[in-house]
Amino acid sequence: MPVKSFRPLTPSLRYVTFADFSDITKTKPEKSLVVTRKKSGGRNHYGRVTARGIGGGHKQKIRLVDFKRNKHGIQSVVSAIEYDPMRSARLALLDYTDGDKRYIIAPVGVVVGSKISSGPTAPPEVGNALPLKSIPVTTAIHNIEITPGRGGQMVRSAGGSATLMSRDEGFAQIRLPSGEIRRINEECYATIGQVGNTEHENVILGKAGRTRHRGHRGITRGVARNPVDHPNGGGQGKSKGGGGWQQLVSPWGFVAKGGKTRAKYKSSNRFIVVQRNGLPMKNK
Repeated sequence: MPVKSFRPLTPSLRYVTFADFSDITKTKPEKSLVVTRKKSGGRNHYGRVTARGIGGGHKQKIRLVDFKRNKHGIQSVVSAIEYDPMRSARLALLDYTDGDKRYIIAPVGVVVGSKISSGPTAPPEVGNALPLKSIPVTTAIHNIEITPGRGGQMVRSAGGSATLMSRDEGFAQIRLPSGEIRRINEECYATIGQVGNTEHENVILGKAGRTRHRGHRGITRGVARNPVDHPNGGGQGKSKGGGGWQQLVSPWGFVAKGGKTRAKYKSSNRFIVVQRNGLPMKNK
């Protein structure tokens, strides 16, 4: 999928790039597979803002994507490649021989007319979903389950792919896009291939308005506020630390840059072989 750029007739057009959507074959979603998304503006049921920077945006319909791929042994054909406003990847609409229709994440190489199947006996071809124990080693995979039967949770964004490195003692070792190597139960399902729309990373929004269209509402920097409003506020002139010795933090005092967000002792640590920074995992 190429990316379109424009002559700099206006300041925003100088940098903005768009996807050309040449891979889209159907412009309206399947009615039976969409639900309305109600926007909250970042507020909870009390009306209080619990998530800052959310507001506005274009209306969206939620596409019900089949992450479980549990129609085993039933052949399907790709009838359309569609756009999904809720994610970076494209969706493929599958028409099953029993009359059912489902969305899946469209991998690279899947086009209208491709035959897709799932199950332990499915061939290891692009778009097919198989348990990790049935997938050849060194194969590129995506939409990977963490718990058997729960549905794919990892490697679902545009251009993403993981690699099946080895299998041992009922577990498969997977190299994730972050560089982390993780052990996953070999009964978990994964889909063959790389997620499509690989040029998504080259899209440049170019102006603040496109960010607002996506529902992101800009917020004022902490260092630009007064001391009464934010820990980083105040000071004589500009100051990275807010005019004092304090670090860059959130309005509630949590470290904003460089602070570790993962719990030091976590039950899933024992499944991580190599961290994404390349170091072996400790505290297993």
